[in-house]
Amino acid sequence: PLYFMACSEHFQLFTSTRDLFQYKVIMKVRAMCELTGHRGRVWSCAWHPHNDLLATAGEDKTIRLWTKANDESWKCSHVLTEGHTRTIRSVSWSPCGHYLASASFDGTVAIWNKKSGEWECTVQLEGHENEVKCAAFSKSGLFLATCSRDKSVWLWDVDNDDEEYMCASVLHSHTQDVKRIAWHPSEDILASASYDNNIKVYREDDDEWISTATLSSHSNTVWSLVWEPARVNEGSSTAAGSRLASCSEDCTVKIWKSFPPGNKEGIPTKGPDAAWKCEYTVAGVHPRAVYDIDWGGQGFIITAGGDDAIRIFRENGDEWNCEHTEYNAHTMDVNCVRWNPKNVDMFASCSDDAVVKIWTIETS
Repeated sequence: PLYFMACSEHFQLFTSTRDLFQYKVIMKVRAMCELTGHRGRVWSCAWHPHNDLLATAGEDKTIRLWTKANDESWKCSHVLTEGHTRTIRSVSWSPCGHYLASASFDGTVAIWNKKSGEWECTVQLEGHENEVKCAAFSKSGLFLATCSRDKSVWLWDVDNDDEEYMCASVLHSHTQDVKRIAWHPSEDILASASYDNNIKVYREDDDEWISTATLSSHSNTVWSLVWEPARVNEGSSTAAGSRLASCSEDCTVKIWKSFPPGNKEGIPTKGPDAAWKCEYTVAGVHPRAVYDIDWGGQGFIITAGGDDAIRIFRENGDEWNCEHTEYNAHTMDVNCVRWNPKNVDMFASCSDDAVVKIWTIETS
């Protein structure tokens, strides 16, 4: 049998009651708590990979660590200072969760750990000529990548036992400020996003790092990007890391798909590297720049932007539909959104309004 549901502007056709039920599920988002304490913009938030711990950083040159007090509240357990002399632009955990990297406008990257029993900065990485915008550990834990306003991406070999970080490569593939870097969820493959409107993909080749692809479709600054993760609780038609999502000053979100050598679609490739194609563009949804994006283990994509709103998207066949818009999520630009790796119904956000919020998804 066929089922019809009348919507405000069109009819929706369904082939089963299961599809009909799924369509009726309404997503709601609720702010569980507001975390205050930062002075000035909060630029970045990052969930610990294993524990109930959230790191945040911003304009006040400090990192705050928030721990879960009970089901609905979080408290600041540590304030990390003396690592940087200017704004901290990003924080990122190592896969093991023992190390935290912070990137700063002072041109340095700090590595924090608590081997002594207290959190302290034990390594300071220098080399970039200008503001460092992002630092991120590879999923293998063997590499750290950093990017900067100086248009470069640096790769560092990591030896945490001896607390040694050796520069392995300096890449000058972009022609403008590099805004963000992101590692593949299971391989040592890196992607970067830039003010030059492009995305670059890199891999190691005989102890050298090389650029293997340029993804061009955005018409303005690419602010952030994220790899498709492994799915939680259900299967996916695509493998983890086979797609990327990016967001831009051009008010769009783009989904990119990789086509490895010998792909069934017949997309030509060069050597051992995949070809990339933009398979979908979300346009006309965000009225202002989209500053951040994250892809959850449940399959949802979440965005944050200059209209103070947070949006959640779900894949439906060949399309991506906006399932929920949280208007006035913050009172100013939303700079960062991150899904909780342990609880796929929870995410965090931070904003120019100096507030960090923890949210939960509810359906009815």
